[in-house]
Amino acid sequence: MSEQPTIFEQAGGAPAFRRLVNAFYARVEHDPLLRPMFPPDLEPGKEHQYLFLIQYFGGPPAYGEQRGHPRLRVRHAPFPIGPSERDAWLAHMLAALDEAAIPEPARSAMRAYFELAAPAMMNQQSPNTL
Repeated sequence: MSEQPTIFEQAGGAPAFRRLVNAFYARVEHDPLLRPMFPPDLEPGKEHQYLFLIQYFGGPPAYGEQRGHPRLRVRHAPFPIGPSERDAWLAHMLAALDEAAIPEPARSAMRAYFELAAPAMMNQQSPNTL
């Protein structure tokens, strides 16, 4: 009986996730809405995201070993994340997914996760407009 490959394996392993994270952070670095939410040195965050995504999608559990449970909502709680921030984050992540050339079926699975994760991080309501 053969085991189904993980999304991590289908995506191309660690190099594919490194490409994804680098492409995402290159976009964030130039985004006037999101960049102020990140620390001046982006490298630690890049490494955390890289390790988290690898672990989440079936790769080695280094994120959990180093940082414990992801607790994504708790870790993102200090940052005001409303519809604009959600949309910007998701647009950058989906563009990075394209740039990193993640193959199917991993690409669709990862896209579905990002589309669910983005609104789950929101902690601000939309501004009321009349």
